[in-house]
Amino acid sequence: MNKTNIYDLEPSELSSLLEGPSFRATQMLNWVYKKNVSNFKEMNNLPKDYREVLDEKFVVGSLSLLKKEVSTDGSEKYLFGLTDGKTMETVLLKMKEDEFDDEGKKTREARYTVCISSQVGCKVGCAFCLTAKGGFERNLTAGEIVEQVAFIKKDKEFGEEKSINIVFMGMGEPLDNMENVVKAIKIITHKDALCIAPRRITISTSGLATKIEKLAIMDMGVNLAISLHAVDDELREKLMPINKAYNIKAVIDAVRKFKADRRKKVLFEYLLLGGVNDDIKSAQKLGKLLSGLDAKINLILFNPYEDSEFKRPTKEAAEAFREYLANKRFICTIRESKGIDISAACGQLKQRDKDGR
Repeated sequence: MNKTNIYDLEPSELSSLLEGPSFRATQMLNWVYKKNVSNFKEMNNLPKDYREVLDEKFVVGSLSLLKKEVSTDGSEKYLFGLTDGKTMETVLLKMKEDEFDDEGKKTREARYTVCISSQVGCKVGCAFCLTAKGGFERNLTAGEIVEQVAFIKKDKEFGEEKSINIVFMGMGEPLDNMENVVKAIKIITHKDALCIAPRRITISTSGLATKIEKLAIMDMGVNLAISLHAVDDELREKLMPINKAYNIKAVIDAVRKFKADRRKKVLFEYLLLGGVNDDIKSAQKLGKLLSGLDAKINLILFNPYEDSEFKRPTKEAAEAFREYLANKRFICTIRESKGIDISAACGQLKQRDKDGR
């Protein structure tokens, strides 16, 4: 008998499947999401015979941890096994350390971002991405997406009050698996589930213009990040074949329809590849392209992996690129690379595990 994964269900769906009083669903969700309990036998405020029925019909979680690597900068990379034998990755990024006053009292908690996957592999086929080398295998279910966050919160012993940010920037194109991603976000943000505010969630997309427009209509309150990486269609098509279907103009037009959080801007991610797109002329074109948009630019230094045809830009080139855009009144930052001493590039831990390394 196939059991239903609790992580796959919105609270209203769980309530409709359970027998007995309506508050049973809230009780179960409290055990699963607030207390991180996965064994029905431990849910001691439920009747014993009721717990036995639950154990016959449901399961809490389906991921198995195959490997974990920890960087000296605090980043942690998880390789998960799925029930069908496939694997995917999740990354925990430590963005800021705990802060203390002169008396040693903690004044601010460390800040974390969970970088989650939405697919096993990816269809987009970006030339610089290691995930693309393995091709596309399948979409992740809503539950497999939700469980990545729940697993890490449990693994790190984060209490329910601990605020974390979530970014769909792991393996896969989130908007290519839009139905499951949207459902996962509804579960993640629900007060009886993970209760993470939509403003703490970012969907990073390679630019599926029609899906961006659909997301805009939904008005879910999440943030949008566009992986741009080039300033003209010719180069972008070489780097990102999806540009043939959704060129730069189509992407920008779709972004204009997206309602961003008033406190935040639409984020444009630009991967700096040494000698390819990191010159001042490209910076000038990028500034002109984004003129008039309420945009923030995030420059990313390419994270090299074995046998890659691309190289990391120099710090001098990256800083000159950033300075030009900053002088044009753009909010422009260079994102510090995390986990360079571990399998940090997206798909690298999966590939190394496959190769037996």
